Amino acid sequence: MDPLQILLTIDQISDNDETPIIVGNNSFKDAVNTFAFDIFKQLKNNNDDNIFISPYSIFVALAMTYEGAKGETADNMTEVLSVEQDNKSFHNYMKNLYDTLNKQNENYDISTANALWVKENFKLLQEYLKVIQDYYGGDATEIDFSNPQESADIINQWVEDHTNGLIKDLLTADAINPSLTRLILTNAIYFKGIWKIQFDPDNTSDRDFETSSEESVQVPTMNLIDTDDVFNYTETTDLQILELPYTGDDLSMIILLPKKNDISSIIESIDNEKLSEWKKSMVETSLDIYLPKFTVETKYKLKNYLIQLGMDVPFSQFADFSGITGNKDLHIAEVIHKAFIDVNEEGTEAAAATAVMMETTSHGGSSTRIVFDCYHPFMYLIQHKQTGTILFMGSINNPLD
Repeated sequence: MDPLQILLTIDQISDNDETPIIVGNNSFKDAVNTFAFDIFKQLKNNNDDNIFISPYSIFVALAMTYEGAKGETADNMTEVLSVEQDNKSFHNYMKNLYDTLNKQNENYDISTANALWVKENFKLLQEYLKVIQDYYGGDATEIDFSNPQESADIINQWVEDHTNGLIKDLLTADAINPSLTRLILTNAIYFKGIWKIQFDPDNTSDRDFETSSEESVQVPTMNLIDTDDVFNYTETTDLQILELPYTGDDLSMIILLPKKNDISSIIESIDNEKLSEWKKSMVETSLDIYLPKFTVETKYKLKNYLIQLGMDVPFSQFADFSGITGNKDLHIAEVIHKAFIDVNEEGTEAAAATAVMMETTSHGGSSTRIVFDCYHPFMYLIQHKQTGTILFMGSINNPLD
């Protein structure tokens, strides 16, 4: 189950009805996935904790903010998001992806939603509202930010409702500045998937797991061994790559398992191009699988990570988000991301939320069976196979944390 939630807060933006196009030869899906690996590497630097995010959630939140960016601010975001403004193609891509994720399917549950929460009597440009409504499915609702606790409660309830209750209390009252907050943009995505080939709970047992610090811990580990089932699989000199499909075959989890206990070097070297090559080289293979059960809950403040990626102008006093209100009086104060995932014998449940807080600116195959044994740190991602879009991404250093 993977619910995903994005929350953006903006305080004043203006009239930018322009439409983005991809940079270079990448597809729009590649833009999302390239951003996914970029932000994930920033989070992993000097961090041995379990990591889990929804890069899709963060990207869509920033994309809605980007719709109102102008001048150097827009150029700065273009470099990080790998899309340019002024092309209908990107808007159509976002709308088609939104519609695809909201199609009912008997095999799994997936949905996404967007909403704008606007300070009472604060006017947004109609051109901006139309872009958000037409291509992101987001409607605007006035809210009284002079009461931060009540405002947070209203928005948090919307978040819970659109993530099946998995993301709670995304915003605290102190995240809303009654004097400066003007607009909060929210996005939520929810997914619940059942493994196409489920693990038998009776076969789950405690096994040793070696963390990156070479500490050995006992963790409940699922297994599929000596079966006739086949899975998409490939490997490199340093890495084993396995795809575990969910029922319906529209979504899957890809697990990247280093052959040595060295997850950091794998994360540092991986990118979207390599992932695409590995996926193309996968073949149906019989193998024995050992996968620890795990539950991870994370929360990040992403401002510094995004600045390190090169998105510094939107956070500065020189930011120009006049594409939303017509005035250059907004900058991004912080980007907050919260995520949750649970992987068990039946399938996967996950949720994520992102808040972009904007404030008013004061200007100045072999015969031998392969063993795929996740007994040490590994990386994983959940993809929407039809579009190739990465919805969730994480790494496990210690399944017990």
